[in-house]
Amino acid sequence: MTLESGITFFLAIFIFSITPGPGVFAILARSMSKGARASISLSAGMVLSDIVYLVMACFGLAAIASAWEDLFLVIRYAGAAYLIYLGWKMWVSPVAAASSENDAHTETNQIASFIQGFMISASNPKVILFYVAFLPTFMDLTVLSGFDIVLASVLASAGLMLGLTIISVSASQARRFMKSERSMKVLNRTAGGIMASAGAFLALKS
Repeated sequence: MTLESGITFFLAIFIFSITPGPGVFAILARSMSKGARASISLSAGMVLSDIVYLVMACFGLAAIASAWEDLFLVIRYAGAAYLIYLGWKMWVSPVAAASSENDAHTETNQIASFIQGFMISASNPKVILFYVAFLPTFMDLTVLSGFDIVLASVLASAGLMLGLTIISVSASQARRFMKSERSMKVLNRTAGGIMASAGAFLALKS
């Protein structure tokens, strides 16, 4: 991968990261309701899942992903149900309870959030097909070296994390303008609606 193709690859991944989808919707909802810091582990899980798919694409394992289609379908529905459940919790959560939950963002919560992010991306095996079609534009998959795979993974991680971080920080700014209990309740319900919509989108997409 040349310097020019590396920069182009990074920019393309960045654009891919901010393209609307279940992951972006989940980041928006989490950041609006709990702040940008609460979305870090969620974003990290999504990024790791994407990198797994990227490496699989580098090794030509799209056929294996296709063979696991039934398993991915179960994961997708489970992930969708969990997102809808989280959306419902945000919708009905009292403002005071939401604030306390934000303050008590423990290590356990971060691990659960990381797993949630990983599952959101892992539930879409078509991502590997995207990388299979996408990577040959920047590198020859038939003569890949270990360094090429590591470099692609690092660039993809940086591009994805940058895009998701920008989304989470931007969404969290809405909290700064919501001071009253009424406005915070509206914010919680908006975030809950977005999260539930992400779950519905994940469940219904083909």
